[in-house]
Amino acid sequence: MADRFHTTSSAQFQGRWGGNLSAMGSEEDVAEMLDGIAARYGFRGYLLINVPSETSPDFSSNVLLTSWPDEMLKTYDHAGLIFGSPVVERLRQSTNPFAYDAERTNRRRGDGKAAIAADLFERHGLSRGAYFPAHNSAGLRGALAFGGTREAVTPREMAELNALANHIFTEVVELRAGRRQNVSLSRREIECLSWASAGKTSVEMSEILGLSEYTVNHYLNRATRKLDAVNRVQAVAKAIRAGLLN
Repeated sequence: MADRFHTTSSAQFQGRWGGNLSAMGSEEDVAEMLDGIAARYGFRGYLLINVPSETSPDFSSNVLLTSWPDEMLKTYDHAGLIFGSPVVERLRQSTNPFAYDAERTNRRRGDGKAAIAADLFERHGLSRGAYFPAHNSAGLRGALAFGGTREAVTPREMAELNALANHIFTEVVELRAGRRQNVSLSRREIECLSWASAGKTSVEMSEILGLSEYTVNHYLNRATRKLDAVNRVQAVAKAIRAGLLN
């Protein structure tokens, strides 16, 4: 199916999918479209992220949408692969799209984890692909990526996929902003998230706030669910981006 796009100009391609994006009513709609694009180009999966800051404690909290396996994300963060990642560093420094090869790209790591990183991507069938930096009108930076085991992405394919990155990133950010407008956290939930952002444990928070550890965890779990986060680290990141925490 990828060959069909080789005869399509970037402008025509952007117009076709841009029209679909304008009709997207949910993140699930965008995810379904990304699945379709990945399949058409012969990729195994996709990834849409906010570009991690230099102080980001993990990679997962920056993920907006992905078809990467949960196990892969957990292993990536457990091994601390965000620190020293050549891909993440390049996304921070450049707005140009680029192809990646897990083995060759990770040779540039200076933390001795090149083999661990390359093996993780190989094991999950995401050893080759490309990243497309994106941004929205507010200056928030992100990236759209596709990966698999197919041959290297051609210049024409790079141009076609790059034409979509800003549209998709902006759409998802706006969908999340609209959803977050309805998120209301209680004073205690905000207090607990604030102390969590300062690195305090549940035990330490219970002493500071004069609450039981069980009650602190209850507030944190409830805030995490309200923010549609997978853990308290991601909940803190989402709360900060939504302006709920100073």
